[in-house]
Amino acid sequence: MSFLRPKALAHLQRWQEVAAAALLAALGLWALVLRGYFFVPLGLVLVALALGWAVIALRRLRFQRPVTAPGLVEVDEGQVGYLGPAFGGYVALRDLAEVRLVRIHGHPHWRLKQADGQALLIPHQAAGAAALFDAFASLPGADMAAFAGALDQPADTQTLWVRAPRSLPVRP
Repeated sequence: MSFLRPKALAHLQRWQEVAAAALLAALGLWALVLRGYFFVPLGLVLVALALGWAVIALRRLRFQRPVTAPGLVEVDEGQVGYLGPAFGGYVALRDLAEVRLVRIHGHPHWRLKQADGQALLIPHQAAGAAALFDAFASLPGADMAAFAGALDQPADTQTLWVRAPRSLPVRP
């Protein structure tokens, strides 16, 4: 039984990772106040870790939106799947060639394109879409600040990641 209203509890749960990073920073600052050859370096390390964690948590927080689109997003063992009412499919992250954010009727959708030209559209506000943050972070050379910032841009189409061309082995 909870003493908080469900809406307030949901809001607090959404911010729990940022709050945990803030608690780690507070612990690091407390260690700095204690002084000494052990506590000052420990405090500096804890504060640095907390700041990095807070940046990642805030970026991940931008991916978490209320579920207003139909369908379910699954991310499992290097594969992204979307199970929608009208369309869906699966894409292996190793087969991705391009990731775009497109707006269809004002709503953001992730467009995951494979090297063979097939594409999968995933509504950003589908259930489970927040898991795409970690999936996109595993892509080589992905700029997660650009991914998070693209959600606030009004552009209709934004290319956020393109796989670098694979070089062929050179034979002597």
